[in-house]
Amino acid sequence: MQKIIDMRSRPAFLHDFFGANPDSAGYQTAKWLNQRVGSKEPEHFRRSYTLEGYLAEIAQAGVDKAVIVGRETPGLTIDNDTIADLVASSGQFVGIGSVDILSRGKDDAIAELVRAVKQLGFKAINIEPGFAEPPVQADDPALFPVYEACIGLDVPVCLMSGPTTPNFAYAHPNAVARLARRYPLLKIICFHGYYPFVNEVIGAAFRYANIYLVPDMYIFQPGSALYVEAANAFLGEQLLFGSSYPFRDMKQTVDDFAALGFKDAVLDKVFYQNAGQLLKIAV
Repeated sequence: MQKIIDMRSRPAFLHDFFGANPDSAGYQTAKWLNQRVGSKEPEHFRRSYTLEGYLAEIAQAGVDKAVIVGRETPGLTIDNDTIADLVASSGQFVGIGSVDILSRGKDDAIAELVRAVKQLGFKAINIEPGFAEPPVQADDPALFPVYEACIGLDVPVCLMSGPTTPNFAYAHPNAVARLARRYPLLKIICFHGYYPFVNEVIGAAFRYANIYLVPDMYIFQPGSALYVEAANAFLGEQLLFGSSYPFRDMKQTVDDFAALGFKDAVLDKVFYQNAGQLLKIAV
């Protein structure tokens, strides 16, 4: 049986943003996004309104570990303690924390980052420069203390960008390439694979082996075949699977991903080996 680490997963009950409240704008957005990325059941996420329902989705999809990503932006926060409580509820969960150094300030942000890793046991730190107020590029000097702390703690940093970034000027991977060059010891995980700039981010990952791509739900969008082509060539150890649940059906995404045309040896790497090595987890 194929082992699977899902690098980007959140249950719907975690926040209205994930469709937790059928009467909210977040619900409609979650449904709309599922339609846009090809979910056959655009309201499937209702099945994860309870922990039991979420675990059932994970079991049905055959996922061994679900990586649950926190978020801290001016517009939306799912705090680290909430993620830690959820991770503690099942051995199948792995936590990624989040800090916003621009709103917290350097000292508070670094203290929270250290707590997230050393006390809460999180395996990486997520930041979202393009969603900051004001937005900044990923290589903005204000973010350097976060990167340096991640290097010191030997954990990856996760950058979230993509078509939902408010300003596409902050969704281009030029800054990621500059960041990878500045910090060669920093492991950089790119959620949403910097879609739609597929060719550009693949070029950056070709040049810098410390860039890792998680295209998640966007790997099924027009132009994304290049991720698969690159993985079968040189990117096999830098591409990772993510469902982006609840914004795409988990089981459908696993099945669709397996059918994209990856070589067998590459599929093992992208489904679990690369994530296991990066996050230091076993399945």
